Amino acid sequence: MLRHAAIGGGFDLTPGTVSRTLAPALLIAVASPAYIRGRLTPVDPTGLADLDGIVMRSLRTGRITQRQIRNADGLELPIALKQTLVVNDPAAMRAASLLGLGVTMMLSRMPCPTWSEENWWVDAGPISIYYANRTLLPSKTRVFVDFIAELFQRERYSERFARSLG
Repeated sequence: MLRHAAIGGGFDLTPGTVSRTLAPALLIAVASPAYIRGRLTPVDPTGLADLDGIVMRSLRTGRITQRQIRNADGLELPIALKQTLVVNDPAAMRAASLLGLGVTMMLSRMPCPTWSEENWWVDAGPISIYYANRTLLPSKTRVFVDFIAELFQRERYSERFARSLG
């Protein structure tokens, strides 16, 4: 049983776990300036196919997540990243990108001093706070969950995560 709270997205919930949506999880293509230097910068997602890709394999299914990328005009395209480096952790994706190993898809608000094509993004679902069933929730956890939800609302993190995308 979950006795604490966790913040994240894309989790399969175990019975008795509750999620409360905090913000959208929007992914953008990023690569280090060192990786992009000397290469043609893609003008749209089709250009990503020519670059080394850092992709994520699902721990649950063992498959590479296939996503659609879109722009503000509503155009949607499949992401065609090469599977040059396959990892199972977003922190490893970020580190590999910072090391100049290729292009990856990261949260639009993840601190990552890299090149990005922000006119295109992937809607990866919500960022949520997860916690135990309300009837089993310790009061200090309830206070924490409420604090986080109020903080996201007060600081307008939902809008900041979404930025001007869409």
